[in-house]
Amino acid sequence: MTALAWLSVAVFLGAYALIATEKIHRVAAALGGAGIMLLIHATDAGAAFFSEETGIDWNVIFLLLGMMVIVGVLKQTGIFEYLAIWAAKRARGKPYRLMVLLVVITALASALLDNVTTVLLIVPVTFLVCERLALPVVPFLIAEAMASNIGGAATLVGDPPNIIIASRGGLSFNDFLVHMAPMVVILMIVFIGMCRILFRKAFTYDPERAAGIMELNEREAIADWRLLWQSLAVLALVMTAFVLHPVLHYEPSIVAILGAGILVAATKVTTHEAIAEVEWPTLVFFAGLFVMVGALVETGVIGQISRLAVDATEGQLGLTTMVLLGASAGLSAIVDNIPYVATMSPIVAELVEANGGNADAQVLWWALAFGADLGGNATAVGAAANVVVIGIAARNRTPISFWEFTKYGLVVTVVTVSLCAPYLWLRYLM
Repeated sequence: MTALAWLSVAVFLGAYALIATEKIHRVAAALGGAGIMLLIHATDAGAAFFSEETGIDWNVIFLLLGMMVIVGVLKQTGIFEYLAIWAAKRARGKPYRLMVLLVVITALASALLDNVTTVLLIVPVTFLVCERLALPVVPFLIAEAMASNIGGAATLVGDPPNIIIASRGGLSFNDFLVHMAPMVVILMIVFIGMCRILFRKAFTYDPERAAGIMELNEREAIADWRLLWQSLAVLALVMTAFVLHPVLHYEPSIVAILGAGILVAATKVTTHEAIAEVEWPTLVFFAGLFVMVGALVETGVIGQISRLAVDATEGQLGLTTMVLLGASAGLSAIVDNIPYVATMSPIVAELVEANGGNADAQVLWWALAFGADLGGNATAVGAAANVVVIGIAARNRTPISFWEFTKYGLVVTVVTVSLCAPYLWLRYLM
């Protein structure tokens, strides 16, 4: 690698260390790192702001912005209070049952929508229900972030990396359902069992608060029925457009922004109220992170690492699959899995062709998808959903540190990725 490549690695590792140790705010670390990358010419304005491969992913930024506005309007209707009471009553106030219910809902919604949209909707509910039952909210938020990444792996629209993989590999919505969804169901069952062990200290049952919850009428929580129906109608249209992406060919970001605009224009909600819930620090953090990772792409660092992993397999399909799975999980834990997949997918396309381009070689796409989607659980910055959850938690004065998330994430990632290895081997390589 060139001297500039090594320097860009040093800048990235320095910024990452600041994020991990929380010596300074993560937004400052990301912006500082991005600024230095531009200063040393590891990237430039064209690559940082306009390149689809090495620049800020504006689709992700505007998808988040649009959904944050929609959620901000929904919050004014009282629907989150309604859902909080409903969930607590169905769980009869028992913490573990409540966590199981919330993570299952999160996983299912993440498969149908995308994981970022799902956590934007479920996190406000979690804060309210945990407050009602006097439960620590952080374990529930961490579990939901991980469930969203696991559940999102099941479909083409569930996780942004899957959209990139489908585009590069010519894969359909049904391809993901057939090849990814069965294993995701198994992983969710295992994850639910792990939650019982990992978060056992959070399951403190309070009979009095549980009894109080059972006496509440959730319908009384709705503050504005007209606004609720308007909001749900727009949200339903947005979700339908997400699912029909392969047919309509509208990017999720465009759908989200259109939905937000229609909702604000068609209701009595003011612009100030609509943007009050937007997590601006989270959006800025993503922008800085994209610029830094883009610089690593521009200087050839990520491509070099990927090619070294590929060269080590010497063209053997089975070995290539396992290395790709493990390397994708490891690298997606360090850099956001969206730019990683954007960088790696052209290399995988070449590998698929080199191995005959037939159905057997398609296993490489599933290895990349499983590795990137599940590897995103390993650290606080590995996946977009993690960053969004941590941002909302900080805004609600319940900060989740990098290591508090990561100590659970590493365990979940090792277990889930390890289970995917025999699945890929037995189904495609035997």
